[in-house]
Amino acid sequence: MPRLTLQTAGESHGPLLTGLVTGLPAGLRIDVAALNGDLARRQHGYGRGGRMKIEQDEARFTGGLRGGETLGGPIAFEIANRDYGVWEKVMGPVEVDVEAAGKRKLTSPRPGHADLAGGLKYGRRDLRDILERASARESAARVAAGALCRQLLAALGISVKSGVLSIGDVAVPEGPRAYEDLEVVDETSPFRLVDRSVEAAMKDAVDAAAKAGDTLGGTILVGARGVPAGLGSHVSWEEKLDGRIARALMSIPSVKAVSLGEGVANAFRRGSAAHDPIAHDAARGFSRTSNRAGGLEGGITNGEDVLVTLYQKPISTLRDGLPSVDIETKLPHRAQYERSDVTAVPACGVIGEAMLAFVLADALLEKTGGDSMEEVKRNFDGFVRAQKLF
Repeated sequence: MPRLTLQTAGESHGPLLTGLVTGLPAGLRIDVAALNGDLARRQHGYGRGGRMKIEQDEARFTGGLRGGETLGGPIAFEIANRDYGVWEKVMGPVEVDVEAAGKRKLTSPRPGHADLAGGLKYGRRDLRDILERASARESAARVAAGALCRQLLAALGISVKSGVLSIGDVAVPEGPRAYEDLEVVDETSPFRLVDRSVEAAMKDAVDAAAKAGDTLGGTILVGARGVPAGLGSHVSWEEKLDGRIARALMSIPSVKAVSLGEGVANAFRRGSAAHDPIAHDAARGFSRTSNRAGGLEGGITNGEDVLVTLYQKPISTLRDGLPSVDIETKLPHRAQYERSDVTAVPACGVIGEAMLAFVLADALLEKTGGDSMEEVKRNFDGFVRAQKLF
């Protein structure tokens, strides 16, 4: 069973998003300004839509903290939707204005979105009942929860970062990727690239897509440094940490593929060029001379940097709408347009950091146990020390 749990609630244009995190130990000092900084990073990036000019996301904690320190119980927070003021008659949790809601009714689903599949599953004739929860707006709550986990990991010397590799057909120069690539990412840049040499070409590609009413996806590298060997397990499929990481990252809206380390490239190599030779020295203990596995072997961390590449498809909301069908008339109809981004690849990296931090924090607490940070640190230090003596 997972040590950490996260539940989120709320709709894209509802009053607010709510998050509930359980399992964090007592005594973890929370830097709320840094957490809100991660929320701001999620809103950043060239190609974002008008919604980002309205929202100024900040988490308001309503339980689980006292004086900025965790108490060991569930942590509750909320993030207001500033856009709710103009949507209240449509998205009121208790009452809606029938006329206003009718004007916002969605009956022509967008290909690639949850609209139709969700409508069929839940029997909702107004597909707004689906899109409001399926919206990537929900990821703001995940970023806040991930920021809590990031601060737990940081207290144990583990860092998590991300950087963009490509948007559309514009990509940084190819080559083996390492955590060092993420350390040079400029968080103030419009694309959060691991190599800014392609920034001008990327801007042109996004501008061209916007002019055409189209959207772009891309690839993002997410990594963690300082992760000790021994998190996760090989003994049962659901305990394999690479599978848990892949599940979490694939749950991010529009992410359709995940590659651990050089997993995709390794499929085309011989074994002699796909695996990482093992070395040993007195200071570090066991290590690898390369990191094609991305820090995981057999579902267990091996002490190298954890590296994952995310593949995000283009956003499914297009200005002119793809061919669709009106679910009321059953006649051909262009998919209805909802205000959206041209691309959200830079933001996807921030969400990826949050989800990776959550999974790693869960696996770490699973290994160390401990109800207080003092106990977690003591167990963690003993665990790492024992590995060097192995």
